[in-house]
Amino acid sequence: MKCIIVEDQSPAQRVLKKYISDMGTLDLAGTFSNAIDAMSFLKSEQVDLMFLDIHLPKISGMDFLKTLQNPPQVILTTAFSEYAVQSYEHDVLDYLVKPFSFERFVKAVAKFQPAAQQVKLAHDGLDFFIKSGYEYIKLNSRSITHINTDMDYTELHTIEKKYLSNETLQNWEKKLGNHRFTRVHKSYLINLDFVEKVAGNQVYLKNETAIPIGRAYKDGFLSAFVK
Repeated sequence: MKCIIVEDQSPAQRVLKKYISDMGTLDLAGTFSNAIDAMSFLKSEQVDLMFLDIHLPKISGMDFLKTLQNPPQVILTTAFSEYAVQSYEHDVLDYLVKPFSFERFVKAVAKFQPAAQQVKLAHDGLDFFIKSGYEYIKLNSRSITHINTDMDYTELHTIEKKYLSNETLQNWEKKLGNHRFTRVHKSYLINLDFVEKVAGNQVYLKNETAIPIGRAYKDGFLSAFVK
């Protein structure tokens, strides 16, 4: 399993390198003290797993994750526990609070899912949290019919209810693109499992919702729809 470390503190780098070496099944491909260097590396190299610190110079670990189109699986490392719930909005494997033991490290790495198992997870749906007011609500991607943007926020629709989110439509597309979601319009992302029919430049969902198909997205949508 090919991995990298993105961590700006030398002591933390040393601990991670020691744990990675002791595991025996991990191949450390690089260690980076900032997100910019890691981003450059990931553009040319395929990586399975990334150990990512949240507090980094210039760009935080969370913001770095948002920039990656096809990120490796991620284990977040930090000295602060208050970001734990927020971290799972980014579909990370685990959240390690420093200092963490080798046993805890091994437990986190054991959550790594090879590609074949990720296909099964895509079928089962993705569990994630959204922030609603002062609460975090757990949803599964299979329950969502579509997502649309209204400039300042996005709306996540299920058959029964609508939820508001501060995440952008682009972030939802990145998060759910491997879970049967596809973009049909600059303002709409739909769950293909809820599509009832396509007529002209509109797609109709099973709950009778009609959604416009943008010209720029039509070919990509039809290609995904007929698979």
